[in-house]
Amino acid sequence: MKRRNFMNLRQLYYFYVVAEEGQFTRAAKRLHMAQPPLSQAVQKLEESLGVLLFDRKGRSIQLTDAGKILEQRAKQLFLTIDNVKQEVLEVGQGMSGCLTIGCVKSCFSQLLERLESFQTKSPDVLLKVIEGDTSSLTQSLMNHEADLAFVRLPVDLEPFHALPLAPEEYVAVVPEKWYDSFQQTTTLEKLADYPLLLLHRTRGVGQYEAIVEQFEKKKLDVHIVCESPSIDVLLGLASGGFGITIVPKSSILPFHRSFFKLVPIENMNVLSDSAIIWLKEAYIPKSAERFIHDTSPLTQSDLSLSLEESINNRSAHL
Repeated sequence: MKRRNFMNLRQLYYFYVVAEEGQFTRAAKRLHMAQPPLSQAVQKLEESLGVLLFDRKGRSIQLTDAGKILEQRAKQLFLTIDNVKQEVLEVGQGMSGCLTIGCVKSCFSQLLERLESFQTKSPDVLLKVIEGDTSSLTQSLMNHEADLAFVRLPVDLEPFHALPLAPEEYVAVVPEKWYDSFQQTTTLEKLADYPLLLLHRTRGVGQYEAIVEQFEKKKLDVHIVCESPSIDVLLGLASGGFGITIVPKSSILPFHRSFFKLVPIENMNVLSDSAIIWLKEAYIPKSAERFIHDTSPLTQSDLSLSLEESINNRSAHL
């Protein structure tokens, strides 16, 4: 097998400076070194390449054709190295790179209100948003397909750090055809008389069980006509008059409300909790840390703590 002669990067840089300066004396001064070691380094580079890079005539030197090609390539190489160093630094500081965020559709409003702030502070970070229900998004985190995720609780938090978001009320989404039957507010008793459309995870326990439990506590029979993990499906069915759905209030904000109205539920004694979560036993990109710090309502005391301490303090209240 033919042995390859690899260029020494230091020798290449010495050559490049000599080529720029046009003489060894000025190059040695710029490099803060004596001239003899500089001349020897360039000579060794020529020997390793098997070509002359300079035509030496006394103190005057001229680049050979091979030297001119190497100077061009060396310039490109050192510019690339500078760019790589800057890129690595920016990614390491969370100023660029890619951030993948998972989000349940019912949490899109919480995500949206944070994205603008984050994009303003970190405009060079490429954001990737993946949608799913809480069950599928926790799996995406476990598979390292997402850096963090906005999810609805409950969820098994053992593998995750969690930053709780503000709890919110559930509201009834009433189709246009039943507007006249509803006042400014409603009750579970009244809702039990209508066909219901409820969010239901693909796996595990979630909002469905919490809502059904509210009816059961009042010994009310409910007529559930549709279950779906997709809020789009439920709102589409509600708009078409197929039934009434019960969802967290903020989950309706991104949608056009021409064919349904929101009605608060007086005796709904449960709130919808949500959180930003990410894996404990995994590397978290600096961009993800910046997202959490820059877009979450952390107190001044929170900011004085490490990220992990801050999250753990808040997780204790979940």
